[in-house]
Amino acid sequence: MTQALSATSTTTAGLADLAARALSRCGADTAVLTGDRRLDVRSPITGEVVITVPMADAGDVEAAIESAHRSFLVWRTVPAPARGALVKRLGQLLTEHKEDLADLIGVEVGKIRSEALGEIQEMIDICDFAVGLSRQLDGRTMPSERPGHRLMETWHPVGVVGVISAFNFPAAVWSWNTALALVCGDTVVWKPSETTPLVAIASSALLARAARELSAPGNLNTVVVTDAAGAAPLLDSPRVPVVSATGSERMGAQIAPRVAARFGRTILELGGNNAAVVTPSADLDIAIRGIVFAAAGTAGQRCTTLRRLIVHESIVDTVVERIAAVYGNLRIGDPFADGILVGPLINGKAFEAMAAALQEAERAGGTVVIGGHRVDVGHDGAFYAAPAVVRMPAQTDIVRTETFAPILFVLTYSTFAEAVELHNGVPQGLSSSIFTADQREAERFMAADGSDCGIVNVNIGTSGAEIGGAFGGEKSTGGGRESGSDAWRAYMRRATNTVNYSDELPLAQGVDFS
Repeated sequence: MTQALSATSTTTAGLADLAARALSRCGADTAVLTGDRRLDVRSPITGEVVITVPMADAGDVEAAIESAHRSFLVWRTVPAPARGALVKRLGQLLTEHKEDLADLIGVEVGKIRSEALGEIQEMIDICDFAVGLSRQLDGRTMPSERPGHRLMETWHPVGVVGVISAFNFPAAVWSWNTALALVCGDTVVWKPSETTPLVAIASSALLARAARELSAPGNLNTVVVTDAAGAAPLLDSPRVPVVSATGSERMGAQIAPRVAARFGRTILELGGNNAAVVTPSADLDIAIRGIVFAAAGTAGQRCTTLRRLIVHESIVDTVVERIAAVYGNLRIGDPFADGILVGPLINGKAFEAMAAALQEAERAGGTVVIGGHRVDVGHDGAFYAAPAVVRMPAQTDIVRTETFAPILFVLTYSTFAEAVELHNGVPQGLSSSIFTADQREAERFMAADGSDCGIVNVNIGTSGAEIGGAFGGEKSTGGGRESGSDAWRAYMRRATNTVNYSDELPLAQGVDFS
């Protein structure tokens, strides 16, 4: 049986006190938030309210956008290396308050300690990346067909960037966007998930402190704690040329046409439904380690969580047995307790979705090998679930639909072409992996007719992307890119420049207009 703590060691009062102390140490004051309404913040650890914060409406968000736009008009004229100095200071403050921010993520997301600290480290790393980028916002010089002319491109700040983040990575995704946006010369209005506003408030306070210390303009980043209705100006305002949104495919399908209707740009990070292929040549010790972390980590609540396992028919029984053996020893419970590997689901709706998906899988001929049940930790309002492994006879509709919970569907294949077809046979296209010792299989999986995802890994799981590479996916995942590589270009506008340094005015294509 899956091991669990008999009772959660952290009380609601203790969580509330921990959150209050962490906010205070970060210099965050919830009283400065705009809004007459109140939002109850519940911890998934106990399911109970730990703090109440002000909640903004659409008018408050419009005012935040206007303030951010005014700051942008100043910030865009600051040299990029000086903008990088601000992000450098932010990275230093994030390092100083790493434990505080991890506390807040633990309280409001329920991540185990190592994963919470890992998320803050991602923030620090992207600040380092952005500081270097602040001296490398380069354009190109191209040959002109006209003598005495120079043809080149330059990149310029685009304006206010709207960031809409999800509960599962309440801080890192904001930093991916904001560190780059700031060095590019933009300002940010941030709508965090209503479920997880605390780490947003604290992170914003640290950035505001950095701005004060470096005499940078105010309102470079503004947090607006609000709901979908209140966030409407972020989608509709021409003052917000770029909207970066992380969430469900359904949310993205609503946001994309709305922003496009005013010719705005979107960076969308939506559903994953990621898969791994396990071939006969795979090192199963490596494969099992990668599979379990990717499938059960963060209680299955990552966009890069492994949800489908495609295993060669000759080894599938062995692979499933080994995964089930590890799953049977996963410790589930209070994420602040030592030795816990799986914390809570974010709320009851998440568990209901998990239970419904498992029922649908069984109706489609699937067999639950292990897990799927609710784990009692002594709090009626909290929802802890044992990660599930389900053998499926085919890739049915429920397998093709992402369920944001720890369910791993296992499928079998006989030929490599069949494995790739199964892998690509879903609407989503975020992350993928293959476990193999055959170089040909690895190369074929990474080729144009292999995995159709934005992230393609070999001999590692689907989760755990590094900030140096661009993060994002294809198909219904949205097609956006954040973090490393050339993702910075999404936060800037391009200008093509032609300079005539001759004494004549030759026309393009040799046109004679005399």
